[in-house]
Amino acid sequence: MASLWRAATSLTYKPDDHDGVEFWSNPERTGWLTKQGDYIKTWRRRWFVLKQGKLFWFKDSSVTRASRSRGVIPVATCLTVKGAEDVLNKQYAFELSTGSETMYFIADSEKEKEDWINSIGRSIVQHSRSVTDSEVVDYDSYKN
Repeated sequence: MASLWRAATSLTYKPDDHDGVEFWSNPERTGWLTKQGDYIKTWRRRWFVLKQGKLFWFKDSSVTRASRSRGVIPVATCLTVKGAEDVLNKQYAFELSTGSETMYFIADSEKEKEDWINSIGRSIVQHSRSVTDSEVVDYDSYKN
């Protein structure tokens, strides 16, 4: 039912959408976060893996090549990542927002929260550049 709903609404979560990213090998960041469910708004503890502009989550931390993610967020679709303790009234909470939705997470400590915000923020910047290297104009090379 949930997969049918996802297909019908074209949400960003596609568990098989890893585009060849080897999430099991040398990720940029991993760790436990508590995530609010997509449809039933309960909180579930999940193992998160950030690699090559994708934030994957799994039921447990023993991630291998054969593991299937429970979901993935392409961070290039995200606009902001910031603290959300005041929004949720929960300690160590943060949010990740796209143009159409906001996802909430809870870390285990202030340091973990800040580390995730920084890592995801860096990944957003790296993977959502609006100007590619070939489009950069070197204004210093234009001399009058």
